[in-house]
Amino acid sequence: MSNLLFLAHRIPYPPNKGDKIRAWHLLEHLSQSHRVHLGAFVDDPDDWRHADKMRATCASVFLAGIHPRWGKLRALSGLLTGEPLTLPFYRHAGMQKWVDAQLAEGVDCVLTYSSAMARFVMQHGSTRRIMDFVDIDSDKWRQYAPTKTWPMSWLYGREASKLLAWERRVSAEFDASLFVSAAEAADFQTLAPESAAKVGYYHNGVDAEYFSPERAYPNPYPAASDVMVFTGAMDYWPNVNAVLWFAAEVLPLLRKSRPNCLFAIVGSKPPSEVLALASQSDILVTGRVEDVRPYLAHARIVVAPLLIARGIQNKVLEGMAMAKTVVATPQALEGIDAIPGREVLLAGDPPTMAASILAALNDAEIGPAARRRVIESFSWAHNLARVDQLLEA
Repeated sequence: MSNLLFLAHRIPYPPNKGDKIRAWHLLEHLSQSHRVHLGAFVDDPDDWRHADKMRATCASVFLAGIHPRWGKLRALSGLLTGEPLTLPFYRHAGMQKWVDAQLAEGVDCVLTYSSAMARFVMQHGSTRRIMDFVDIDSDKWRQYAPTKTWPMSWLYGREASKLLAWERRVSAEFDASLFVSAAEAADFQTLAPESAAKVGYYHNGVDAEYFSPERAYPNPYPAASDVMVFTGAMDYWPNVNAVLWFAAEVLPLLRKSRPNCLFAIVGSKPPSEVLALASQSDILVTGRVEDVRPYLAHARIVVAPLLIARGIQNKVLEGMAMAKTVVATPQALEGIDAIPGREVLLAGDPPTMAASILAALNDAEIGPAARRRVIESFSWAHNLARVDQLLEA
């Protein structure tokens, strides 16, 4: 077996949020054909209990704790150095020492997951390096900026510009760069034309056997409720923005004709503004749950009202896999090859979204067709074959 150095900005387990889902399936897949040496950060103290899982999967493991508050203070040094703030956030002498030692001992290939991790191997140009950007992080900062007031709007705009310059530098120096969809790859090729020939993609997948509507799940909702569920980590601003928008703009339109509707927000670490929504009788905020499947299985509709998004949304794929009607904004459907009106419902404004939800509640669901689309197009094994081809080049 060849030796592969895998660097991730967050421990890839448990696969309970978008970036960790993709990272875990990628790591698990690669460990079947490579001796994987994993270097990753741990930003949630609860995740340390999964260290043994990583050691059982990988040939060697180096985990470094990172405290988000201290990381943000460290990131401010980027204002003096001219770097994107993302880079000093992940500055870590111990990680750099471990990476250098792994490369000195002999590694056949490096795969870095998230552009911040590229900093640890930029000086090792003689080793084959693959970059999994997942999505264009700099563009998310660009989208954030108009939603903030000064000085944060300026800071986010600066991060967008500086981080794009870093992404272009990484893609120019690495042997290949990967994104989550053809659309995401095409957008980056436009932003970084000098590296266009080295840019590719592989889709996220979903475990359709795990997310199966055929199993029996306990009902976590009050009886006789028409439930619309949103799932996702609630310490992530685009998710917060999405549920606040839905609660303020869409839910009032639904109350007029569906007084028994319930909007369920299912995800860990909801901030105060999301917790405050639970004061409304038709909104449920769960916080962290052990298993999201019961919440999907007993919902009538899965909503994905994202206004800020890049790449493929796992929440949409999971809802489709559970044979649910998914009502989503165009941003949430980017990169997902599903037919609007037949496999998913598309809604770009509050009246359209409310009308789509009401139609889905009153008519036959399109969930079975959605599940068929997931099984046909979003298999992890099929999609990860693209990575195998690059590593074998």
